[in-house]
Amino acid sequence: MRAVVLLSGGMDSLVTTAMAHEQGFELAAMHVNYGQRTWHKELASFRDICNHYNIDRRLEVDADFLARIGGSSLTDLSMPVSGADLQGSTIPTSYVPFRNANFLSMAVSWSEVIGANRIFIGAVEEDSSGYPDCRKIFYDAFNQVIALGTKPETTIEIVTPLIEMQKSDIVHRGMLLDVPFAYSWSCYKSEGRACGVCDSCARRLRAFELVGVRDPIDYEERPRYI
Repeated sequence: MRAVVLLSGGMDSLVTTAMAHEQGFELAAMHVNYGQRTWHKELASFRDICNHYNIDRRLEVDADFLARIGGSSLTDLSMPVSGADLQGSTIPTSYVPFRNANFLSMAVSWSEVIGANRIFIGAVEEDSSGYPDCRKIFYDAFNQVIALGTKPETTIEIVTPLIEMQKSDIVHRGMLLDVPFAYSWSCYKSEGRACGVCDSCARRLRAFELVGVRDPIDYEERPRYI
């Protein structure tokens, strides 16, 4: 069984990769540079994680059209990155409009060419920032799109093993799988040391705090979130 893993270099995609690896899939890893603020660091994380899991088949895609479209503080330097809002119910400025649909479309194309029948993505609904393209209903619908839009003999399914997990559960699962958390990068703002105060850093730090383990990456600030 061959699977494509959408590997951003973040904590969730790292644990997802480890889970797919544990299940015995022959992995092909895809990474998308879309003009995000921390793309150099994320790309380095992608390559380190691929090396760790001996993933030789890799696809690095440039999709800077998402930056040209704009609408997100991840790609538009004139927009401030949202700070930590762990109880918030509004969609933060870091949301990249319909990003995951673009990523999945590329992954489906590649899967059809290389004969992969699974696409793993580390989407999290329960403890995410409220992104609409991180909901289970979205991936269920996209699986229907794949069935309708690929060759009749093609069988490709999106797999979201983290979709109903809390971030702390993801850290715990990663520890059980001995994942190299130090290789991963979650910060939305910085590439040297993680800022510690953006929404993504806050959720990551809180998850490690809840598990009782120190996050191994370096932070400019390391607030307590519990």
